[in-house]
Amino acid sequence: MAGISGVKEHMQVIGADGVPVGTVDKVEGGRIKLTKKDSGEGHHKGHHHFIDGSLVADIEGNKVRLSANADVAVTMEQEA
Repeated sequence: MAGISGVKEHMQVIGADGVPVGTVDKVEGGRIKLTKKDSGEGHHKGHHHFIDGSLVADIEGNKVRLSANADVAVTMEQEA
């Protein structure tokens, strides 16, 4: 497991299936804070979402690969 320590700003976050989840704004409190532009639509729009650092499976170049598929990972996002 790569761990969250290697996660840097502007890295692309992808699910285990290779589907994009978002872009790293920064790491905060053991979680990946995604940029607001990746916040979705409706009531999700305009604020940050967080992915728990325990979902980081690997870091491949400028990509953070999660241990869950993208469609599952977005259901685990925490809003701020």
